Amino acid sequence: MYAGGDSQMNGDMPHDGGHGGGGHAGGDELKNTGRFCGGLRLDIKRKAPFFVSDFTDAFHIQALSTILFIYLGTVTNAITFGGLLGDATENMQGVLESFMGTAITGGVFCLLGGQPLIILSSTGPVLVFERLLFNFSRDNEFDYLEFRLWIGLWSAFFCLMLVATDASFLVQYFTRFTEEGFSCLISFIFIYDAFKKMLKLAHHYPINADFKTEYVTQYDCLCMAPTVLENSTDVSDEDTSVWFLNNTGLPMNATWSSLSTTECLMYNGELVGKACEFVPDIALMSFILFFGTYTCSMCLKKFKTSPFFPTTVRKLVSDFAIILAIFIFCGVDMLVGVDTPKLIVPSEFKPTSPNRGWFVPPFGGNPWWVCLASALPALLVTILVFMDQQITAVIVNRKEHMLKKGAGYHLDLFWVAVLLVVCSFMGLPWYVAATVISIAHIDSLKMETETSAPGEQPKFLGVREQRLTGVVVFILTGLSVFMSPILKFIPMPVLYGVFLYMGVASLNGVQFMDRLKLLLMPAKHQPDLVYLRHVPLRKVHLFTFIQILCLALLWILKSTVAAIVFPVMILALVAVRKAMDWMFSQHELGFLDDVTPEKDKKKKEDDKKTKKKRGSIDSNVF
Repeated sequence: MYAGGDSQMNGDMPHDGGHGGGGHAGGDELKNTGRFCGGLRLDIKRKAPFFVSDFTDAFHIQALSTILFIYLGTVTNAITFGGLLGDATENMQGVLESFMGTAITGGVFCLLGGQPLIILSSTGPVLVFERLLFNFSRDNEFDYLEFRLWIGLWSAFFCLMLVATDASFLVQYFTRFTEEGFSCLISFIFIYDAFKKMLKLAHHYPINADFKTEYVTQYDCLCMAPTVLENSTDVSDEDTSVWFLNNTGLPMNATWSSLSTTECLMYNGELVGKACEFVPDIALMSFILFFGTYTCSMCLKKFKTSPFFPTTVRKLVSDFAIILAIFIFCGVDMLVGVDTPKLIVPSEFKPTSPNRGWFVPPFGGNPWWVCLASALPALLVTILVFMDQQITAVIVNRKEHMLKKGAGYHLDLFWVAVLLVVCSFMGLPWYVAATVISIAHIDSLKMETETSAPGEQPKFLGVREQRLTGVVVFILTGLSVFMSPILKFIPMPVLYGVFLYMGVASLNGVQFMDRLKLLLMPAKHQPDLVYLRHVPLRKVHLFTFIQILCLALLWILKSTVAAIVFPVMILALVAVRKAMDWMFSQHELGFLDDVTPEKDKKKKEDDKKTKKKRGSIDSNVF
């Protein structure tokens, strides 16, 4: 179950579920006011009184560990996405654009957004869309950035229309079934990508499985002159140095054997020897750093319930668990001295491509009708932005997180739309809420009782709701260009280990994962879960199998070019959940999922009629 799910153990009532005070919970965050910008005005009115406390509440040592942890995750994500974006767009957008976009959008959103605990980032469907858009523009001789600008402007306009009409009230239909499907998929992608990056690294630095100590004298790697030199008949001995200078660019005083591997290949030299193809230390050490960082983070996070040391020390170690693990394994890497791949950030504020600037002119590069035609692909981008943003917001605002300052669905979408305009004019990537990093942000800010005895689970008290951690994270992200001399000491495998930790940690407490374990667990060993008391086990398994099937289909979809319609398929989960009303009773769905709004309304009316009927019967009896 989710954190704070003590109410689920009363044995009689289904969990309260619902979305951050709205929808099923009976609040007004997701209320359709029927007035122009009514929901937006209510969000501003709701969040304004907390604006000062959103900064004062951040003055706690826990906030420092959160800033460092989320900063490293954000930087790694920006570098990874920026590299992929550079490959997809021939460097029209790259790592520096990714850094700038992350810093600007994330900072503004955390400062002014309705739910500052949400972290903005780029997503896979956005990357797929950018690749298709760039290829289409190149094939049709369109100006890519100008075409993209108009798509961004139309998307922002559509999002603002959704804000003005209170369209976010539809979020009520994103029940636990949809939320868990979406969040689990994103978590699995994080875990998969972490291992994928490590396997790619191992492929780049392969291990020599046939290594024999006896033949160590035969393992060498030499840089040899290009074959063309050996066969050249028109270059005399006395002109050799001149030939090197004019034809290879090799410095006058350098020799082929003195060149590094990179320099040898740069001057078209040849690497000869058995040792040239294998670098066993780097791959092995990288995996040690990768699994070490993950394991150490997990163990230190659980140190709070350890019987050792005073409560204050245990809590401090738990709060700084991930940062301590990173420092430990950065130190291990430096002590061992193996040349593992390091974090590399841009060192200057120049566009990745010399063919672009920091402002995209709206006219002049494409025919006039492209401005109007851009509205069609913009509809797809709008669906993508709305779904990614609002489902993540629903997950963040769930009642299990015990947030006290309310949600701001309309205000969040408003700022995402505004930032779409800014990023489009500057030629920066588009950003929406990042599910896994946002969950990690919340997890690192959880407040628990400090007086728990060793070995006793501390009681969850809520989340430290504030804006400062997010704002500082994105300021640091923008300043990372100036911190490259420090960041270059952080090994990439360590950060991949942090990615793995984020993916696994975001699955903790998800009911779907608990039900997956039940599939492999005999009935006598099953825990005393509230839904097992009220729902037949076969129905619980059926619900789980439907979720597994949906997840498998979504995974297959995201692995193909059709990933661009991924947000539409998330909408399909809502339709699947609607169809499940015919397979499960509302009583069963009340424990396994959330009751949809119209069913909830009907249920309340039936309960009211039943209570009224009982009252009349009781009055007749007396």
